[in-house]
Amino acid sequence: MLEERTKPALHHEDDQRFEYLVITSFPGEPKHLARAALREHADNGKWELMRTCRYEGGAYKYWLRRRVMRIRSTLGT
Repeated sequence: MLEERTKPALHHEDDQRFEYLVITSFPGEPKHLARAALREHADNGKWELMRTCRYEGGAYKYWLRRRVMRIRSTLGT
């Protein structure tokens, strides 16, 4: 199983930005491992499943996303 974390290429000023996590499950790997990884990320990391794709060879790709929280400092400089 392969996990890749990516961020969008464009920087937006609004708080609608997301970061993405792509989990790839290769053919021959048990499905319960992918389900366990998805559940772990959803429960502990506040990720949500955005898209699932099954490829011709039997591999699956799962795209998860979560909102990027921007925090402004309230302390004076």
